[in-house]
Amino acid sequence: MASSKISRTQSQNGTTKLTISAWVKRGALGADQTICTSFYSTSYYGYLRFNGSDKLVFGDYRGSTLMILETNALFRDTGAWYHVVATFDATVGSPQAKIYVNGVLQTLATNNNYSQNQSNSWNTDYPFTIGSFNNGEYLNGSLADFYYIQGQSYDASKFGETDSTTGTWKPITSPTIDYSSTGTNSCHLKFEDSANLDLDSGGNSLTFSTSGTPTQTEDCPANNYPTVNLNAGKATEYLNSTGLRYGNTQMNQTANNAVFISTFANTTGKYYWEMLIDAVGYTTQGVMAYDDLIQNGAGSYLYTPATGYGYVYTGNKGNNNSQVSYGASYTSGDYISVAFDQTNGTIWFAKNGVWQNSATTTEIGAGTTTNSAYSSMPTNGNVYAAAFGLDNNAVTSINYGNGTFGTTTLGTTYSPTVGDTGAKFKYNIIPTGFTAISTKGYNA
Repeated sequence: MASSKISRTQSQNGTTKLTISAWVKRGALGADQTICTSFYSTSYYGYLRFNGSDKLVFGDYRGSTLMILETNALFRDTGAWYHVVATFDATVGSPQAKIYVNGVLQTLATNNNYSQNQSNSWNTDYPFTIGSFNNGEYLNGSLADFYYIQGQSYDASKFGETDSTTGTWKPITSPTIDYSSTGTNSCHLKFEDSANLDLDSGGNSLTFSTSGTPTQTEDCPANNYPTVNLNAGKATEYLNSTGLRYGNTQMNQTANNAVFISTFANTTGKYYWEMLIDAVGYTTQGVMAYDDLIQNGAGSYLYTPATGYGYVYTGNKGNNNSQVSYGASYTSGDYISVAFDQTNGTIWFAKNGVWQNSATTTEIGAGTTTNSAYSSMPTNGNVYAAAFGLDNNAVTSINYGNGTFGTTTLGTTYSPTVGDTGAKFKYNIIPTGFTAISTKGYNA
């Protein structure tokens, strides 16, 4: 949510039970980032956040610490959705506050619980805010399926379950929730209505206010899309202070030349994605084998290694530290599309909806390689990822099918006919048999 938040002022009700459930996909790491808070002043507040060590912390401070839980575990995967449940019941003789992540009750480095029937900062008439703490400590990333339930202490199994086929933790789409047992502050924000991201779908139909520019994305726990891999190469070192934005779908690079890759990497399949060149700088778009990024690519050009293949802003194509003439040059405001047939080792590029080197959507779908940028790419054992070479103040926004470039939501969109048929792209040039890079795309 970056610098966005959703908030309302609660009514006081005296509840001594609470459950917060949210799916979170992280962006930046290593700083305090708030999932939600009930905040009156720096002396009176409750909070659920990631701290600067990337641990989850659930706490309440009212002149002194009333309750604080801090996990042993660190949460540093920027490519995955975490299901976070924080809950307490202060009515029992030994009050219990707990944190679950992906259905697993967390062991705690710090475990200080409320006293019995303790008044708390969550049951007051304080402003309740999602995505920020006192107009700071904004959550950098994405949120889905947010529940805030007063008067009930639910565990994680109320909201999620293990998929019997994949063994992964997944949302329960319609859990039975008591929204009215204590007061009228309980809510459920699905973030499904692009025009009203603060719409409450719970039983109380509460009204929230929104500030900043939260943007809807198709990226969700049921269909995960890639983002820029913050933990590969020198992504953190070579990006400026606002370098990764909008859920890590925009790169803003002002330091040394560097290569960045997506959080998803593949060994087979046919994939399509798009990029907006916000500021051209020295930009190359393409793919690279993950091992080459680790060994060579962090401070070199995308096309330096033998398994780096790119479309350079000059119109050239590059591979194995060499460039040759290929297509039209591109600049700020242009859109680049990629069709990558990893199964057969072939890649094509388009500019503003036109395939380069006289290639056509039909021939790409048919597997005709005559007008491709590269064919016969080595595929044996190579794990390729979408890659981006940036230098000289280059900025690129990516749409892997999640339907946005930065904060701009697409109007008319086009979708693949196989795999992830709900993916949303700008151009009607998706070849037959190609899909988005996503969990639904992988299951095609």
